[in-house]
Amino acid sequence: MSEITEHPPSGEGLLQMARQFIEAIPHSRALGMEIQEIAAGRATITMPYDLRLVGDPRSGVIHGGAVSALMDTCCGAAVLSHPESPAATATIDLRIDYMRAARPGSAITARAECYHVTRSVAFVRATAHDDTDTETPVAMATGAFTIERSRKPKATA
Repeated sequence: MSEITEHPPSGEGLLQMARQFIEAIPHSRALGMEIQEIAAGRATITMPYDLRLVGDPRSGVIHGGAVSALMDTCCGAAVLSHPESPAATATIDLRIDYMRAARPGSAITARAECYHVTRSVAFVRATAHDDTDTETPVAMATGAFTIERSRKPKATA
């Protein structure tokens, strides 16, 4: 689970915290993920093309697992930036529909939105595009994430 402060910062502070979130996750760092934007319940993360991530050497297409990791991380960041300010989150369920192969040599950008939050679950949708075609998604995702709220001390009499 990823920890976040009780009163999340906004603007540049939120962006800095999101960058630290990415750096703290070893696979995100290894995949070269970089936060582009983060706001109340929304996140945009880019993953550069890397030959180490190619799933099919003949075509040069990035492996679906790398795309999946990008989308999962982006969804988690969107949940953590939601105004309801959860203390931590974890993926419960993530469905990814792969629409087409990303173009070899292209970075992939995921955009996620946390569109509904209950007491204990956040619901997110996301899309991923490569940098050569922003109209046709590489993949689309919907997911559910746990919400762990910070525990406030009980009042004493």
